[in-house]
Amino acid sequence: MNKKAFIFDLDGVIVDTAKYHYLAWKKIADQLGIEFTLEHNELLKGVSRVRSLDIILELGKIEASQEDKDKWLIQKNEDYLTYLVDMDESEILPGVFTILKFLKEKNQPIALGSASKNARPILEKTGILPYFDAIVDGNDVSNAKPDPEVFLIAAKLLDTKPENAIVFEDSVAGVQAANIGKMTSIGIGEESVLHEAKYIFKDFTHIDTSFIESLIK
Repeated sequence: MNKKAFIFDLDGVIVDTAKYHYLAWKKIADQLGIEFTLEHNELLKGVSRVRSLDIILELGKIEASQEDKDKWLIQKNEDYLTYLVDMDESEILPGVFTILKFLKEKNQPIALGSASKNARPILEKTGILPYFDAIVDGNDVSNAKPDPEVFLIAAKLLDTKPENAIVFEDSVAGVQAANIGKMTSIGIGEESVLHEAKYIFKDFTHIDTSFIESLIK
C-alpha cells in the first residue's frame, strides 16, 4: 500500500488567527492612512508577511523604502504576537481535533505546511503540537504559495511521494500550491472561492471519518 500523508495549513484551517493578523495589519494601515477592510484582508490569505505588506502598500498607492518596510514588518509581528499570548485549546476550529485524533489512531503521518513563522508556538499553546510528525513553516521556505515548496518539503519529511499527500487548505493560493505539487487538495471554506480544490468542505465538522478512511486506502 502506498504510504499516505496528511498536511495541514494553520491559519483558517486549524486555528482562526486571521482575525489577529487583520488587527495587526489594520494598525499599520491606519498609521499610513490606508483603508484596510476585512474584504481586503482576504487578499492576504496564504500570503507571506512580506508580500502582505506590499499588497497593503499597493492598496494605498504608497512607495516605501526597505528600511520602512522592515520596520513595519517587525511592528506587525510584535502586535500580532501580543494577541497570541492568551491562546489556548479553545482556539482550535470545530471538528479539527476529531480528525487529528482519528489520523493518529490510524497511524497516519501528519505535517503542518504553513506560511506562518509563528506556527510552532501556536501549536504549543493550543496543545496539539504532539499530533504533528513534521512542521514546515515560514522559517523553512523561500517561496510563498502558490509555489508548492512548503508542501513538497512536508511530504519529503514524512517520507511520502507528493501524489500520496493530502493537503487541507483554506486559501486559493494554498489549494493551487497543492494542485501544482500533484497532491490531493481539500478546501476548507466556501466552494465559490475554493472551487479549484478536489474536495471542498465548509469546515471540519462536515468531514466524516469515513471520508478520511477512504483517502487512506
